[in-house]
Amino acid sequence: MIKIKLKDNSILEVEENLSVLEIARKISEGLARVATAAEIDGEVVDLRTVVNKDCTLNILTFESTLNGKKAYWHTTSHIMAQAIKRLYPKIKLAIGPSIENGFYYDFDTDVAFTPEMLEAIEKEMKKIIKEDILIERFELPRNEAIELMKNEPYKVELINDLPEGETISFYKQGDFTDLCAGPHLTSTGKVKAVKLLSSSGAYWRGDEKNKMLQRIYGISFPKASQLEEYVNMIEEAKKRDHRKLGKELDLFFFDETAPGMAYWLPKGFTLMNTLIDFWRKEHQKRGYQEFSAPQLNSSSLWKTSGHWDHYKEDMFVLTDADGNEQALKPMNCPNSIKIYQTKLRSYKDLPLRFNDVDVIHRNEKSGQLNGLFRVRMFRQDDSHNYVTEEQIGSEIKDIVEIADKLYKVFGLEYKLSLSTRPDDFMGEIETWNRAEEDLKKVLTDICGEGNYSINEGDGAFYGPKIDITMKDCLGREWQMGTVQLDFQLPQRFNLHYIDKNGNKKTPIMIHRAIFGSFDRFIGIITEHFAGAFPTWLAPVQVRILTIADAHKEYASKLKEQFEDVGIRVELDEREEKIGYKIREAWAQKIPYMLIIGDKEIEAKAVGVRSRKDGDIGQMGIEDFINKIKEEERTFAK
Repeated sequence: MIKIKLKDNSILEVEENLSVLEIARKISEGLARVATAAEIDGEVVDLRTVVNKDCTLNILTFESTLNGKKAYWHTTSHIMAQAIKRLYPKIKLAIGPSIENGFYYDFDTDVAFTPEMLEAIEKEMKKIIKEDILIERFELPRNEAIELMKNEPYKVELINDLPEGETISFYKQGDFTDLCAGPHLTSTGKVKAVKLLSSSGAYWRGDEKNKMLQRIYGISFPKASQLEEYVNMIEEAKKRDHRKLGKELDLFFFDETAPGMAYWLPKGFTLMNTLIDFWRKEHQKRGYQEFSAPQLNSSSLWKTSGHWDHYKEDMFVLTDADGNEQALKPMNCPNSIKIYQTKLRSYKDLPLRFNDVDVIHRNEKSGQLNGLFRVRMFRQDDSHNYVTEEQIGSEIKDIVEIADKLYKVFGLEYKLSLSTRPDDFMGEIETWNRAEEDLKKVLTDICGEGNYSINEGDGAFYGPKIDITMKDCLGREWQMGTVQLDFQLPQRFNLHYIDKNGNKKTPIMIHRAIFGSFDRFIGIITEHFAGAFPTWLAPVQVRILTIADAHKEYASKLKEQFEDVGIRVELDEREEKIGYKIREAWAQKIPYMLIIGDKEIEAKAVGVRSRKDGDIGQMGIEDFINKIKEEERTFAK
C-alpha cells in the first residue's frame, strides 16, 4: 500500500500501480468524471499515469486550475487536427498546444483557411466529439517513432531534436495519432462545447527564416453556456480593443519603422504621466527613492548579473565606436545595484527602496508583438528593495498593501501565486529552498493556508517570486505585478551592509513591480474602461463648447481659469453646430462638456453635460471646479 496526500491534506491509502484516474474514482466517482489531469508532487501528469510511491496528489479539473483547463484545450487541439486530416488529408501537421485562453494548431498548407473552411472543420470536430473516441497513450523508440511519422516532416524534425534518452510519446484517437507529451483527456466525448475563433499566418517555430504556416485558434468548454458567455465576452473585447481605441482617442499608435515601440501622442502621454504621478506619490509616502540610470550598459554588467547567460537572446546587443560590446537594458536591477554600491550601507539604511520609471528594451520576436500588451520598448514601474533577512516578511506585506491600494482605485480584483525554482536556476538549491519557504510563509500570512496557487518552475533564474494576477471587468485575467526574492545578485555583485555589531552582511534584494509596466497597464485599463477613463485619469477632463462666436471670449477666460487650478481642459470654438460638437466630445469619451451660450454668460455659469449622467444643467463656475476636485480627491482615498 502507498499513502497519497490529497489537496485537503487528508491521507488516502491505496494499492500500488493504480492510475491517477483509478485513484480519482476511489475519492469520488463525480471527481473522476470531471478530472482532466493531475499534479503529483507538483508535476503535471496525465490521468493515465501509474502511481507507485507515496506522494502528494492533486486531481485537476477544468474549473480548478489553468493546468486543468490546458489538458482540456490540448485535447481539443488534437480533435481539430483529426478533423483537418479527415477533410484535407494532404495538409501537414506542425504543433498544437494549449494556450492561456484556448488552443491553436499550426498546419502546412498553401491555402489560407477561409471562414467557410473553419465552419466545416468545426462541424467535423463536433462529429468526432459525438463519436466519443477512446484516447490512448503509447511510447516508441526513436527509430520507430520516425517511421510512424515519416509522412509528417514537422513531427520528424521534432523527434530528431529530442535529446537522447527522452521519452517519445504519442496519443491515438481512432484513425488519428499525434506526437505529444500530453496530458490529455480519456476520450473525445469529454469535450462538450467548441468553437474555432480565427486563423492567421505563423512562422514555424516562431522564426521568420522558416516557412509561414497557417494557424487556427479555438476554444472549448464543458458547458454550452460557458462557451456562449466566452463568445459574448470576445465580442465585447473587440469593441474595447486598446489598439482600436488608441487610434480613435488619439492616445498612441505604432509604425512599421519601429515595431513594438509605441508613439505616444500628447493625450496618451498625458495619460501616461498622470498614471506615473499617481504611482510616484504613493511610493514617496512609503520611503521609496527614485533614480534614473543609463539605457546602454557594457556587456560586463550583464555578465556579472547573469543576464548575459540567461537572457542575451532577448536583449538588443550592439558594438560601440570603440568596438566594445554593449546592450540596451532589458531590466533595471543591475543599475539599481550600481546605485546601492555608491556608498557604504548600514543596517540602519535598510530597508532601502530604489524605484525608477526608465525606458527598457526587450528584443521580442515580431510574431509575439501585440499592441501595448507585448512590446519591445516600455516603462516599467520598477523598484528594487534591499532588506535584511528579518525584514523580508514585513517588506513584502507592505508591497502587497501598495498593490491592493493601487488596484482598488481602478476597481480591479487580484490574486497571488508563488512561482518556484526553474530548470535554469542560478545559485545553490539550499538558498532557493530557504527563499521559497520565506515566500510561502508570507503568502500564508496574507492569504491564509492553501489560499494561493503554486506555479512550479516558473520563478526567475535568480529567485522565486510572488505573481499578482489581475481580473478586469470582462473577467479576463492578466499577469501583472511581481515580487521576486533574490539572494543571488547581491552575492554576485558582492553587496554588503554593516550590521549593528560592525560585521559585513549581504542584503537580500526584492525585485518588484505593481502594474508590470505602465504601457501594458494602460492597454489593459483602456479596455477595462472601454476608453472612458475616470475623471482623475482622463487625458482631457473637460471640453468647453461654444454655441456662437459671441461666446468665445468668455469660453477662453474659463479655459484659463480651469488651467490655473490644474484641470485638463480643451476649448472647441469651431463654427459647427453645438449638437455636432457634443457628439464629437461624446465619441472622445470626455467626462464633462461645458456648453457656453448667452444664458451661461449672463449667469456667469456653465451648462454641464456629463458623460455618465447626461445633461446636469447650469452650475456656478466655482461649484463645477469643486465638483472636479472632489472627484479627484475621492479616487485617492
